[in-house]
Amino acid sequence: MDLVIGPLDLSAHVDEALAVQAIAFGLGADEVAVRRQIVLRHMTYPGARALGATVDGRLVGFVYGMPNDRAHWWSTVVEPYLRAQRNDSWLDDSFVITELHVHPAYQNRGVGRSLITTITDGATQPRSILSAIDTDSPARGLYHSLGYQDLARRVLFPSAPKPYAVMGAPLPLRRP
Repeated sequence: MDLVIGPLDLSAHVDEALAVQAIAFGLGADEVAVRRQIVLRHMTYPGARALGATVDGRLVGFVYGMPNDRAHWWSTVVEPYLRAQRNDSWLDDSFVITELHVHPAYQNRGVGRSLITTITDGATQPRSILSAIDTDSPARGLYHSLGYQDLARRVLFPSAPKPYAVMGAPLPLRRP
């Protein structure tokens, strides 16, 4: 596998990236349309960055994130859950991993690990936060192996059918 991790102009490749996310996360066309607008808006935020993973020029995974801002929608939803656990200070001076998705055919090959460690290696913040579906999954296993700890669990996002966990890790991420 000739994997290349590098900068991704996510605004220009949003449809290609969302096709990977749709397959990896089981999204339908309506959800992809909503997420397309969200991704395009996010990429206008100060400090937003994206990386892509390509094999033979084909996008097989992507990650994007940005410095966290308490005024952003995600932060306003998770803040009460973090405050209840006395972890709301994690919302300050953190780089948030907004999305990380790898095509199922390329999962369990180190692609997700390479994407998240590379993007956080470029962060100027001392820590990283993210949210993941609150279940025992390969994604949560990856995050735990990198040093992420649960900061709040059973976090409910409007219109999300399953609860999420908010996780945080000091940077740089732990390497195996």
